[in-house]
Amino acid sequence: MIVIGLMSGTSADGVDAAAVEVGDERPRPRVRLIAHSHRDYPAPLRGAILAAGEGESLTAADIARLRVRIGEEHADAALACANQAALALDDVAAVATHGQTVAHLPDERPRATLQLVDAARVAEALRVAVVTDFRSADMAAGGEGAPLVPFGDWVVFTDGKRSRAILNVGGIANVTVLPANAGRDDVIAFDTGPGNMVIDAVIARVTERRQTYDAGGALAAQGTVDVSLLERALSHEYFARTPPKSTGREMFGADYADDVMDHGRGLAPEDLVATATALAARSIAEALRRFVATRIDEVIVAGGGARNPTLLRMLGESLGAVRLMLSDDLGVPAQAREALAFAILGAFAIRGEPNTLPRCTGARRAVIAGAVYRP
Repeated sequence: MIVIGLMSGTSADGVDAAAVEVGDERPRPRVRLIAHSHRDYPAPLRGAILAAGEGESLTAADIARLRVRIGEEHADAALACANQAALALDDVAAVATHGQTVAHLPDERPRATLQLVDAARVAEALRVAVVTDFRSADMAAGGEGAPLVPFGDWVVFTDGKRSRAILNVGGIANVTVLPANAGRDDVIAFDTGPGNMVIDAVIARVTERRQTYDAGGALAAQGTVDVSLLERALSHEYFARTPPKSTGREMFGADYADDVMDHGRGLAPEDLVATATALAARSIAEALRRFVATRIDEVIVAGGGARNPTLLRMLGESLGAVRLMLSDDLGVPAQAREALAFAILGAFAIRGEPNTLPRCTGARRAVIAGAVYRP
C-alpha cells in the first residue's frame, strides 16, 4: 500500500512529508520511498505553536483554532507530496500525520500528551483515510508515548551484520540502537536530550531573532566552547536518567536555554552557539557510552542536525572511532526519515497490526498506535 507520512517536530519549522510504498511482508515489510517534500509553516503559525509548547496561556478557543490551522497545513503538505510523486489521491491508502506536539508529559501521573491536527479536516480535504494520535495508546498501556519512530528504523535500517545507532537530531535528539539482525525485542531507543533546540534558542537571542537557526553551523564554527558552561549544562538530571526515557520542550525549552545563556553572560555570541552545539554532541555521545551495551559499528545521522557540519564534526570527535554516516548514504534523505517512519506506522495501524516497541517506550505491551479518520 502507499501511505503519505507527515511529521512536524519540536522545532515547529514546518511539515516533512514522505510518500512511501509499504509491502505486505512481515515482520519487516519491504519499503520504498517514492518522494519526499517539506512545507514551511507560516511565521505566525510557527510562533503560535512555539508559544503553546512553552506554556503560554491559551484559551480553549485558541487551541481549537490552532488545531484547524495545523490541519490545513498538513492537508496541503500531503497534497504537495502526492503531486511531487505523481500520485493520484485514489492511489493513496492513507495519510499518517503525527500532528504537532504542544504538550508531552511522560513524568506526570497520569501521563499525558497532546498533538494538534484536525485529522477530520485532512481526511475531508483529500478524501483519504487519515491515521493520527499515535502516542495516546502507548501511554494508556503504561508507556511514555515515545519514542515511536524506532519501529520504522527497525523496519528500514536493520542490517544482518552491522550494529547501528540511528540518530535523529531535531529539536530533541533521539537514538535507535539496532543490533545486527535485530528482532523487535532487541531494539533500544530513547531521547538523549536537546538537539537543535538550545542552539536555535541561543541563535534567536544573540541575533535578536534575525536568525532562527545556525545555518550550516557557521556561527558555531567561529566560536570556542566554554567548558565550564558546557559541564554545567550537562549536569541536568535528565542526562543521568536510565532509559526508557523521553523529553521535549517542557524540559529543554526556553527556561533551560535561558539558564544556559544567563550563566554564559559575557561570552561572545559565537562562543555561546559553539557551547550549545557541543552540548548536543556531547550529550548524544555520552548517552551512547552510558546506556548502550551493544558495540556500535555505525552511527547514522538524520534530521535537521545532519545539515550542520559543525555539529557533525563535534559529534565525530566525541564518538571517537565509530563510523559516522548520514541516512542519505543509505537511501533515506535526512529530512525524510521521521515522515517515512510515520508512513510505516500508519500502514500497520490501518491494517490493525501492533506498531510499537514496548522495550523502547516502557509500555506493558505492544499496541496499535494511531486512530483512523475516514472521509
